[in-house]
Amino acid sequence: MTTVRIPEDWPTTEDQARAVQDGLRARVILGDPGPPPGSGRVTGVDVAYDDERDVVAAAAVVLDASSLDVVAEATAVGRVSFPYVPGLLAFREIPTVLAALDALPCPPGLVVCDGYGLAHPRRFGLASHLGVLTGLPTIGVAKNPFTFTYDDPDTSRGSTSPLLAGSEEVGRALRTRDGVKPVFVSVGHRVTLPNACEHTLALTPDYRLPETTRRADALCRRALREAYSV
Repeated sequence: MTTVRIPEDWPTTEDQARAVQDGLRARVILGDPGPPPGSGRVTGVDVAYDDERDVVAAAAVVLDASSLDVVAEATAVGRVSFPYVPGLLAFREIPTVLAALDALPCPPGLVVCDGYGLAHPRRFGLASHLGVLTGLPTIGVAKNPFTFTYDDPDTSRGSTSPLLAGSEEVGRALRTRDGVKPVFVSVGHRVTLPNACEHTLALTPDYRLPETTRRADALCRRALREAYSV
């Protein structure tokens, strides 16, 4: 487990954080298709908080994309690096998530975030932020639609409907299990939206949420418990 310090130049105010978002958002690449679904490696990242100690734990779990077997995993624990502000949540998590990714013994391939990419009020959620900083292809797969609207997809697995900000499509509601509530997929960096949905389907053979998210969620929670166990 890696212990993380908050970078000295990390934003400390909302205005500073929004200025960083504005500067980095222009570097998001939307035209690259990304790696073929079901090939290479795919990595899930997730975080868990201990609010009383003001601590966050991050996990990165690398899976073989074809078998979904675990290839490698790493964790990191650090101080929460920014106050809770809707739309700026990435600033609470990025240093620790980057440390977990850096601790992996192999390249992560596509990175799947438990959250949002372009489906974000400023079109720059965690998946986009992480993708720009690392250069890796990234997608966001969220459990809820945030502030955006959608029509229910058809009930069969693989059905989609646009996730909308007014008339702008910022992602898709994707049914990963027949008759089960959809997940909400958005592009982070260097992946197209159709490919992001195909990756999500490849990662959900048995459950609503991607295996990347399920494995990373369990690992970061365990890392948080172990960091302060006595």
